[in-house]
Amino acid sequence: MAKSTKKHKFWRIVGIIILLFFLLSIFFTIIYRWINPPVTPLMVIRKIQHGYPIEKVWKPIEEISPSMYKAAIASEDNYFLGHNGFDVIALDIVMEERKQGTRKRGGSTISQQTAKNVFCWPRSSWVRKGFETYYTFLIETFWSKERIMEVYLNVIEMGPGIYGAEAAAQHYFHTSAKNLTARQAALITACYPAPLHRNPARPSGYLNRQAGIIQERMTRYGNPKFTKEYIAGCQERYKKAVAKRQKSKAKRKK
Repeated sequence: MAKSTKKHKFWRIVGIIILLFFLLSIFFTIIYRWINPPVTPLMVIRKIQHGYPIEKVWKPIEEISPSMYKAAIASEDNYFLGHNGFDVIALDIVMEERKQGTRKRGGSTISQQTAKNVFCWPRSSWVRKGFETYYTFLIETFWSKERIMEVYLNVIEMGPGIYGAEAAAQHYFHTSAKNLTARQAALITACYPAPLHRNPARPSGYLNRQAGIIQERMTRYGNPKFTKEYIAGCQERYKKAVAKRQKSKAKRKK
């Protein structure tokens, strides 16, 4: 009888903890729709582990050069304005590459990267990926695409102790995020995969080439907007792209 009571109490506590987690996660996601996250787990971890400073100056998206979000979409997530947080095309390509044993690449969207940076820890694991997926669903539910991009451009790591477009613009180019040129934005974005080891102000040949590729894509993709009409058009194009890829895969299997 005593064992049964203890077991019941244990699962009751577990249930309460799970319920509290869901309530708090939804609460903070909704709050961050209007209030800017003061700090992220990555910032704290870098500070504790490496002693890096936390250089960040929050700027609303209107005070960040459009070149920054153009570069982010061109480099990190071509279908950002069309998908619901998860790019099935990119994930499909990643799975194919892994089956073939070719170079691995990430399939994370800007939404997933934002969720990871704001709510999760950096070390990769299936548990972390689960939380990242959950929070991606939440921010896609409660935030607009414009808000997701705004948070992304303000919290992403852009160098040792440097977070966000404004801090990067000041540190590397001695200007403001609003005045970044397309080339400067492309150079900063080209550093994202390894921001602790790359310097956009003193780019290597490789970094210059990557920035050139990003700039070419920026020109090709035009001027993305966050209006309902433009996003609706992106969603329609994404649906067609998914259908086209599925049709192509089906043909290859025959």
